Amino acid sequence: MTIDHPRKTARAAGTDHEEESFQDALYEWMQRAPWLAISAAAHLVILLIIQAFPWTLFDSSPEIQLTTSIAKVTEPLPEPPPPEPDQIVEPDVVDEIPVIQEVPTDLVDSEDFSDDPSLEPISDAGALAESPFLDVGSLGELGLGGPPGGKYTGRFGPGGGGAGPGRGTAPSMEAGLHWLADHQDQDGRWDCDGFMGHDPADDLCTGPGGSLHDVGVTGLALLAFLGNGNTTSRGPYRNTVKRGIRWLQNQQDPDTGLIGDAVGKGYLYDHAIASLALCEAYYFSNSPLLKHTAQKALNQISRARNPYGAWRYDVPPTGENDTSVTGWMVIALQSGRDAGLVVDEDALVGALTWIDEVTDQSTGRVGYDSIGSVSAREQGINDHFPTDRAEAMTAVGLLSRVFLGQTPDEHPIMRKHAELMLRALPRWDADGLGSDMYYWYYGSYAMFQMGGRYWSAWNKAMKAAVLESQRKDGAHSGSWDPAGPWGKQGGRVYSTAMMVLCLEVYFRYSRVIGGR
Repeated sequence: MTIDHPRKTARAAGTDHEEESFQDALYEWMQRAPWLAISAAAHLVILLIIQAFPWTLFDSSPEIQLTTSIAKVTEPLPEPPPPEPDQIVEPDVVDEIPVIQEVPTDLVDSEDFSDDPSLEPISDAGALAESPFLDVGSLGELGLGGPPGGKYTGRFGPGGGGAGPGRGTAPSMEAGLHWLADHQDQDGRWDCDGFMGHDPADDLCTGPGGSLHDVGVTGLALLAFLGNGNTTSRGPYRNTVKRGIRWLQNQQDPDTGLIGDAVGKGYLYDHAIASLALCEAYYFSNSPLLKHTAQKALNQISRARNPYGAWRYDVPPTGENDTSVTGWMVIALQSGRDAGLVVDEDALVGALTWIDEVTDQSTGRVGYDSIGSVSAREQGINDHFPTDRAEAMTAVGLLSRVFLGQTPDEHPIMRKHAELMLRALPRWDADGLGSDMYYWYYGSYAMFQMGGRYWSAWNKAMKAAVLESQRKDGAHSGSWDPAGPWGKQGGRVYSTAMMVLCLEVYFRYSRVIGGR
């Protein structure tokens, strides 16, 4: 359908007059209306484009560029610390110095062992087992809190060997300790056959011992220093003790506990003596590391014992026993027991059974390997020494009975032992044949415990024999010649340590018989 223009209609009607009417204007406007809309829309689009155009691109103002960089900041150097004041090394402070006699300052150790924790004392004294020597009331005094009690009390008291029955023995005892200290190797041991290496080349000591016995003579020397009140933390020879104990620790087999090598016939003697020294040292220090060493040494002693019997030379045992090595084992075990270590009680029972077995009840003589048998001798070595001038095994048996808790009142055989020993008192022989230092050592401690006339007679003879025989010349001064049947094996270190121990009998162990 189309709309005819009004003008055409008018013309069709024959009208010549052209007149623009409202309808003509409206029609013309409507004819242009789409184009107006299109124009308006186009202008609107153009306007939006103009507004959105980035006119800033044509801005001629200078471009601002931002740059960054890491600047090095100079920090002020730290001021040097103020100089430390000179360290003041304070001397060891000891609550009570256990010196039996005043020692000249040139004899006192000066080396500092404060860096060795394995030997330092601790406050815990540990649980101590019963012992015939142990004063139960003194348990709190063990360690560094005060002077130790029990069987070792006399080592720390005033006077010691300088008064009473020991009058006149202190200078000889101190001279012996001085000689021993001078002949200790730097690593802590005493060289049984090479100790003279510490002497001047033109004044060498004589009397070397067996090369296999460094462990044994080191133990004996340590016992001499411990017996005079020196420990790993106290006394003028405390560093001497520390060095020796450390060396023994280093010689222990970590698996078996044996101290030294299982070489030769007498290595169990050496082990027993070293074990005794370790137990005494532990008693005063309570060092956990030293406890470990001492306990393992005692465990090895238990393994070396014959079932239901005692000891001899072999591990594992072969069934043979002898009184000599058994005596050392008994004292080592009992000392370990005093220090709170674990001890095989059956071993102590077995030792006492053996001593009873080899004791001649009629004479009181204790045998070496059978009832009433004489002391051992090795063919070609010491078999020329007489066996009828000493009662060494009887002395070992008597002292073992004391350590195992027997008394003469309950066991009269102990008086028979002592009576027999009175007939073989110590006497120094120029040829050394009658000078049995092994016997003198055991006899002195056994007769001291017996007391009374037994001790009085023995003490007089022992003092004369020991003091008379001490060397006073040159490098030998303070030592004893290695006389007697066992001098060749032990040498000068052995003989000197044993004689010092004899002179310490007055205070080394408390007297328990008659004093309980």
